[in-house]
Amino acid sequence: MSAAALAAPVLTEVQRSAIRKAAWRFVPLLTVAYLFNYLDRVCLGFASLTMNKEIGLGAEQFGFGAGLFFLAYSLCEMPSNMAMYRVGARKWIARIMVTWGIASAATALVTGPYSFYAARFVLGVAEAGFFPGITFFLAAWFPSQVRARMLAWFLVGIPLASVLGGPVCGWLLEMDGAWGLAGWKWLFLGVSLPCIPLGIACLLLLADRPQEALFLTPGERDAMDAMLAAEVRERARHSVWDAVRDPRVLILAGVQFGFTLGSYGIAIWLPQIMKAYKLGNLEIGLLSAVPYLIAAVAMLGWAWAVDRTGRKIFNLVLTCGLAAVGLVISVVPGSFLVAMGGLTLGIVGVTAARAIFWTIPTRFLTGAAAAGGLAFINMVGTTGGFAGPYLMGWLREETGSFQAGLLAMAGIMVVATGMAASLRLVMRAE
Repeated sequence: MSAAALAAPVLTEVQRSAIRKAAWRFVPLLTVAYLFNYLDRVCLGFASLTMNKEIGLGAEQFGFGAGLFFLAYSLCEMPSNMAMYRVGARKWIARIMVTWGIASAATALVTGPYSFYAARFVLGVAEAGFFPGITFFLAAWFPSQVRARMLAWFLVGIPLASVLGGPVCGWLLEMDGAWGLAGWKWLFLGVSLPCIPLGIACLLLLADRPQEALFLTPGERDAMDAMLAAEVRERARHSVWDAVRDPRVLILAGVQFGFTLGSYGIAIWLPQIMKAYKLGNLEIGLLSAVPYLIAAVAMLGWAWAVDRTGRKIFNLVLTCGLAAVGLVISVVPGSFLVAMGGLTLGIVGVTAARAIFWTIPTRFLTGAAAAGGLAFINMVGTTGGFAGPYLMGWLREETGSFQAGLLAMAGIMVVATGMAASLRLVMRAE
């Protein structure tokens, strides 16, 4: 156990009450919001089972279009987060959710490769800043003693989106022909339109800082502010320029690129990987939920252990390494169970890595540096969401199978593991 963890103060009853009230008010809402955020990405893989043929998309074109969303997202990441810093997280998160709901629903109107590319690009612009904005919001509310758990509960939206999304997407695809709409069109409408009322709920229920939270007593507001103000920041950065040239930020951006590439490389192509085993659409929807259910449980347990021990970098290395091992196992030929076992390990690794990862930059970024630095990390890292799907699609076209793409992602995860380990050289030993 680290010295920091041993020295962590015991929370008072007022502090526990403030944290509990804030957690119950914010985290379930934000988790549901992130569930729909990730469901919007998961559904693309299921839509491809019928959409690609109808609008004439090849594997490489689909991979490029899927990744184009992340390119647009990355380009607009820092401007979006700096706008959030000035406007306030509550209003900006609500704006993002409403506009992405509209843009995603409009994907049902695509008719060919170019309209598909345009729809994905516009969606990326609309959605930019959501994840680092939430990370900034949670860091502004929850002290380091509970931050990993709060992030993990928020991030459980990712595996839950796949647990629920598989069956829901399979069912929506079965609505093919209802009211004259193809099943893949129902898919985009069904997962997108609920984001609009969710965005309005965020506007009404969130508060930018403890002193604006009327649901807390004055004593609880002061206690929350005091806990956050008392945190020791390691060589803290306060300006955006200081943040983006900090070697810790640059390394973290590279690590996030690796596990994001693995996460979306698996998620977007998983339905088609499973289709290669001659499964039906509904079977794929049901079976694809299993790895993400396991990942949800593993992520929450891992985050709890990290909050207890404080060994964030060590556990980040473990999770990235586990993802690399799982991806290698997934290419063992001849067995669906072995392949799914390997992919499950990969999904557990990248999902748990994400929850642990975002507790690290908030140890040394504050104020404008936190808004800009978190956005910069996510901007660079999210390009992995472009690279993963496109890499898988390109190698699928070139080789006729998914094995080369999975092995390429495993190699990149090995590099990410090494970069995570190198953080010990530039950060104070935990």
